[in-house]
Amino acid sequence: MVELPWLRNYDKGVPLTLEPYPDITFLDIIEKNAKERPDAMMMWFKGNTISYAKFLEYVDTLAKALAGIGVTKGDRVALMMPNCPQIVISQFAVWKAGGITAQVNPLFGEEDLTYALKDCGAKIAIVLTPFYNQVKKVQHQTEIKTVVATGIKEYLSPVMRTMFTLLMEKKQGHRIELQKNDLWLQDIMKKYAGMPLPAVKVMQGDTALILFSGGTTGTPKGVMHSHQGIVMNAMQIRAWCSPLLSGWVDKAISLMPIFHGAGNWILISTVLNPPVPIVLIPNPRDIPDLLKTIKKTRPTFFPGVATLFITLMNHPDVKSGKIKFDTLKMCITAAAPLLVETKKRWEALTGGKIVEAYGLTESCILVMGPLIGKWKEGSVGMPTTDVVLKVVDIETGTKDLPLGETGEILARAPHLMVGYWRRPGATAEIYHDGWLYTGDVGYIDEDGYLFLTSRKKELIKPSGHQVYPGEVEEVIMQHPAVFEVSVAGVRDELQGEAVKAWIVLKPGQQATAQEIQTFCKERLTAYKVPKHVEFRTDLPKSMVGKVLRRILQEEDIAKQK
Repeated sequence: MVELPWLRNYDKGVPLTLEPYPDITFLDIIEKNAKERPDAMMMWFKGNTISYAKFLEYVDTLAKALAGIGVTKGDRVALMMPNCPQIVISQFAVWKAGGITAQVNPLFGEEDLTYALKDCGAKIAIVLTPFYNQVKKVQHQTEIKTVVATGIKEYLSPVMRTMFTLLMEKKQGHRIELQKNDLWLQDIMKKYAGMPLPAVKVMQGDTALILFSGGTTGTPKGVMHSHQGIVMNAMQIRAWCSPLLSGWVDKAISLMPIFHGAGNWILISTVLNPPVPIVLIPNPRDIPDLLKTIKKTRPTFFPGVATLFITLMNHPDVKSGKIKFDTLKMCITAAAPLLVETKKRWEALTGGKIVEAYGLTESCILVMGPLIGKWKEGSVGMPTTDVVLKVVDIETGTKDLPLGETGEILARAPHLMVGYWRRPGATAEIYHDGWLYTGDVGYIDEDGYLFLTSRKKELIKPSGHQVYPGEVEEVIMQHPAVFEVSVAGVRDELQGEAVKAWIVLKPGQQATAQEIQTFCKERLTAYKVPKHVEFRTDLPKSMVGKVLRRILQEEDIAKQK
């Protein structure tokens, strides 16, 4: 281990290894938490507090109900919900019934949704009412026999439940009429409450979770994670955060979607003993509601995306001091680069630390920035405990490259995915000899810090040259008028492929394509300068804030037809 350069730069108190890992699952962990402090808050949702004792009661009751309607060991149960108590309760209840939780993005289009539900082979889906009709529309193309519906108001306080029923339920599309053979979540929980717990043995090596990868870049693939693997990654995250994060005392905002890898891993890391109570945010784009929740709950741990932190800092209530973030100890950002200006402004505003994290759906979190140690601009951080990275040449994928040289990033860790669900061929393409081929391009410096430049598939090749989108984006973001930018390759008759930049300007700012190109020419090699520049009011993004380059490229192709 001594030859790994990042180990000498870990924050004080972060262990070099966590081996041997305990032979436990998260079912053991929540039972331990409920036994130690039954009245301690597990989660907070819209003013309603759920204790660990109550959470375990809900999990046990739903596990009985799932067994009662036919869920057995290894069955997949699809969940289709935003961040609300039901998605957390359901995930643990499916595990307790012996099943596998398949988290499905409720924003999937009809094609991706059909594929995901069909691919995982779920016979039961638990969905929040606004997404019920989406599932019913494609159900005939899947193996789903029963849809269990649940309303957002079910875990609200009595007063808020009444207000929601009267003022918002019908207006916001939450009121539905169940079709034949479908069930209400609360009805089955009441029906089976008196039954014994499912008599199944959940093993550490069993598959616990299926998350779908690639829905924004191609056909979604079901990524399998074991009970043991997600415990390991949670332990790694908590160990890394240990210099600043205290169990039972601190409080975490949970707004990154739990159906997405990053949101799920952050969630389970907070449940790890000693746990950190979570504040559930169902819609992170509802900024007034988010600010109201922050003011009321005063969190200390805030995972999010850089664009969200920028939006919050520019909000009038934050600028005026009406909303304060003075309780925050640490924030984690992912999906988009953390710029120097954003980091400095946010840390000055909150007094806390903000660092980046990096991982894939296939890998969980692999890399995080040090909370106490040196931050390097442009780096996503260092490999966390028991994670090993290396860089290989892009062309062959076999030649190890020295520190400082750019190539494809490979990862080895004890918690990596089991594989793609029902796709051994696709698994073998990126996961062999103990290494996961991430498809990301970058380099590791002499101190063990990882710098990402692009996705391997996103390399732009104008006239045969290699251009990394991230490098061009970094330069354009230095322009004082630019708020956001995305760079990708587009078809070009002369070059084969040309560099194009899609830019969102700051409010009140102006710039021309020629000005941007001139700015780039002063800082980039000629072939890296965008041949095309398009100004937009916004950029298409995923639920976690990642810019969808593919959508921009598809729009460009459509314009050329």
